[in-house]
Amino acid sequence: PLPKLIHFPLFFFVLGADLFQTILNRAFSLGLLSKPFPSNQDQNFPMVQYADDTLLYVKASGRELFTLKALLQYFAQGTGLKVNYHKSCLIPINISDEKADLLAGVFGYKVGSLPFTYLGLPLGTTKPRVIDFAPLVDRVERRLSANAAFLSYGDRLTLVNTIFSSLPTYYMCTLLLPKTVIDNIDRARKHCLWRGLEVNSNRKSLAALDKVCKPKMKGGLGVINLSIQNQALLLKFLDKFYNRRKVPWVDLIWNSYYLGCASFFNLKGFFLVERHL
Repeated sequence: PLPKLIHFPLFFFVLGADLFQTILNRAFSLGLLSKPFPSNQDQNFPMVQYADDTLLYVKASGRELFTLKALLQYFAQGTGLKVNYHKSCLIPINISDEKADLLAGVFGYKVGSLPFTYLGLPLGTTKPRVIDFAPLVDRVERRLSANAAFLSYGDRLTLVNTIFSSLPTYYMCTLLLPKTVIDNIDRARKHCLWRGLEVNSNRKSLAALDKVCKPKMKGGLGVINLSIQNQALLLKFLDKFYNRRKVPWVDLIWNSYYLGCASFFNLKGFFLVERHL
């Protein structure tokens, strides 16, 4: 018997995603589909799947979109999993509005725009703006008004360390938060620690944030410095890039800009020059 901990709806979506990936790979091998960007090492057709949410990267070609639509129909007939066209959209990249509308008509999709939200994170081709992090700031502020009442300073410190400092972790694992966003979160953390629910209180902070973020053995309160933690969490991307891990985005960058180089460290001074451009 299967373990009881398996969540069957999610498990079936995973099986369906593997089957659809196999169908796309077969169509790619037959020349019916082509990759929108070069990738010599990864033989899979580019697709991102999470539960019932799927991202497909396809060339802006009417022929390939008709092929993809036929594959989706065959997949739906064979599995019973149907595409919700009303909740789906086409995101154009580097194509005209007229062509985007024409291609979207193949599926009956609406035309979206970048950036858009995927798995709670802003996804786009440019650096996220401060407004894109508004859901994160709103979530922090809602926790402030709901949990900071009738707590002692010790309880508020625990609340700051366990809740307010943890809320942005999901964002910080992938994106570099703008200084304005970090300042807004720090303002909420200071408000929770020193003022509680007294929004209009003129009570000043009893210690500067820099001192509060120091370890307790050095006279601080052990509150996490979000800026330093954000940079530390993003170091995993440097590890993947320098060591050429088998990740699609790593292969894409190496094949596009460093093709023929055995090691990144042979390109001495490259990043130094780019930083000044």
